[in-house]
Amino acid sequence: MTNRFIHPPSLDDLAEIAEAVLVEMPHELRKHVEGVALRGDEFPDDETLDDLGLESPFDLLGLYRGVDLGHKSGAIAHDVDMIFLYRRPILDEWSATGEPLRSLVRHVLIHEIGHHFGFSDQDMERLEAED
Repeated sequence: MTNRFIHPPSLDDLAEIAEAVLVEMPHELRKHVEGVALRGDEFPDDETLDDLGLESPFDLLGLYRGVDLGHKSGAIAHDVDMIFLYRRPILDEWSATGEPLRSLVRHVLIHEIGHHFGFSDQDMERLEAED
C-alpha cells in the first residue's frame, strides 16, 4: 500500500497498514500477538485518558490492552487482547514529522507490544532497526 493519500487515511486504511506491518514484524514480537485483535478508533476514550493521566487525546497513539503471556495461564479471560491504534493522533504525528505512515504505525506497534511484554527501550530500538 502506498503512503500517498488524496484524503486522510481512514480507519480501514490504518488497519490495512497495521495488518501488513504485523505480518512482517520480527518473530520475537510477533509470537506475543498471535490471536491479538487490532482495533482502530479515532481517539482514546475518556476512561483511557483518565486511567493514564493524559490531558489530551493526541498524547496517545496506541495502546495494548490485555493480559501478558506470563500471567495468562492463571488468568480468566474476560476479553480478547487488543491493540488499539488511534487514528487522529497518529495522523497528527504523521503530519508533524513527515515520517512515512507505515513506519510510524510500525513504531507504534513495536512500542505497544514491547511495553506490554516488558521489552527494554534498547530491545525496542533494536527491533525498530530491523527493517
